[in-house]
Amino acid sequence: MTQRYSIGLIGARGHTGRELLKLIDKHPNLDLIFAASRELAGKDVNEIAPAPDGLKFENSTPAALAYHNPDICILALPNGASQPFVEVFSEASPKTILIDLSADHRFDPAWAYGLPELYIGSQSLKGAHRIANPGCYATAAQLAIYPCLQHLASPPSVFGVSGYSGAGTNPSPKNDVERLSGNLMPYAPVGHIHEREISHHLGHDVRFTPHVHPAFSGILVTVHMAFKTPLSVEKMRTLYDKTYANHDLVAVQTEIPELRDATGIPGAIIGGFSISEDGLHGVAFAAEDNLLKGAAVQAIQNINLALHLDVLSGIKRA
Repeated sequence: MTQRYSIGLIGARGHTGRELLKLIDKHPNLDLIFAASRELAGKDVNEIAPAPDGLKFENSTPAALAYHNPDICILALPNGASQPFVEVFSEASPKTILIDLSADHRFDPAWAYGLPELYIGSQSLKGAHRIANPGCYATAAQLAIYPCLQHLASPPSVFGVSGYSGAGTNPSPKNDVERLSGNLMPYAPVGHIHEREISHHLGHDVRFTPHVHPAFSGILVTVHMAFKTPLSVEKMRTLYDKTYANHDLVAVQTEIPELRDATGIPGAIIGGFSISEDGLHGVAFAAEDNLLKGAAVQAIQNINLALHLDVLSGIKRA
């Protein structure tokens, strides 16, 4: 018989929360036992996404949610909001596996950093009890840089563009559809938290400039890299092929991926490898859906690893 695990979702109202509800519903090993949302409290969960009949959104205290004692709990909360839940679950439901989608624990060595294609060994994701889900931009950028990491002569430059769903549901200029129409909006030109996250986990400084575009979802990053010694396009492509040969959610191709190519798919696409005449400057592109591989799909990958399941259980293969 298939082993079943109970799971709760805190912060279920947002765009990523809805994608998580869809993925949990079709997962062969997961049973949703609660979904928490202050704004949707009392409404049927299946009004916004597939869920067990009769299950209603809760607006409960951290202690009341921990009382459910789930096998897994996903914290899909804004940055800075997870700690009260972590503290209560650690005391009242200590066996619960916590997956934090915020940036709150991405720099905490006590939490495994959940980018499976790159850090499954060093971060001990298999059987992990506390997992920090990477940021969406940080996922795409690290996937694009990592194969060339040992060849870098200086900090890579990452030009990133994301759909407005990455700005969340609280109104702001970055998710104002009218303001974004026919527009491209740069923001946080220095010190973006994903710049620090990418640099920290790669162990190499990176320069990152994010932008918002008018589409709902999708991420495209263009990465410029300076190399210590000359590389050819063929050598560069081989580095990526070898790195991702056994990872079904990362597709490597010759063509430059466009933003729309990865929208709605569970993985990432890397390609468009280009080299300067002297071989010392290379470019790679990576595309992903910020709500899927950039958030919800990656959370399911991390849950699977924590439970010692197939990493792609419940995920449509790319």
